[in-house]
Amino acid sequence: MNSSARNTARLLGAGARALLVLTVLCGVLYPLAVTGVAQGLFPHQANGSEVREGGKVVGSSLIGQRYDLPLKKGQETPGPDLKWFQPRPSNGLGSNTVNTQYKLILSGATNRAGDNEELIQWVKDAKAAVVKDNSTPGYRVPASAVPPDAVTSSGSGLDPDISPAYARLQVHRVAERNHLPVQRVEKLVEDHTQQRVLGFVGEPRVNVLALNVALRELVG
Repeated sequence: MNSSARNTARLLGAGARALLVLTVLCGVLYPLAVTGVAQGLFPHQANGSEVREGGKVVGSSLIGQRYDLPLKKGQETPGPDLKWFQPRPSNGLGSNTVNTQYKLILSGATNRAGDNEELIQWVKDAKAAVVKDNSTPGYRVPASAVPPDAVTSSGSGLDPDISPAYARLQVHRVAERNHLPVQRVEKLVEDHTQQRVLGFVGEPRVNVLALNVALRELVG
């Protein structure tokens, strides 16, 4: 074997050893270490921030889900089940057609500009629907009370939280549909309102899944 061939063989051997070492370090040891630390220090977050009800996983506190009625013939999107607190709009993003085992909405923004005529009409229609759906015989929702998150989707379309203002706006409707005192439902919203992290990071918010789990327990 000449010197050129020996050099090539040495280089190939060194490359193979480097690949093996990096594979073990980055592909085995590092993932195991990170997984171990996560499971030891943050098991709830590491396992998907699961929300349980009656010992059964009903969702994740990090991913929004819809509360809709069964889809009727001729409908493109199902109507909201007004017994429950409703999340932010997401129907403008379409639905999952690949993994049909779960009825997931697509993640992403609508990517329409603020002056887009279709988006403006969506917001107007959503605002009118919020006023109509949440008004009861004894209470009329003023259009000026509808907050932005009630008529616009988030950047991901999967925001699990709503503003306290939007949660409070739904109180009368939820109370009427579930035959509960308004004051009791107001207290439910208050108890599930999370304040800013460390007092200044983010905005006050209400997790819709946690709120509806508590509502189901109250009704049941």
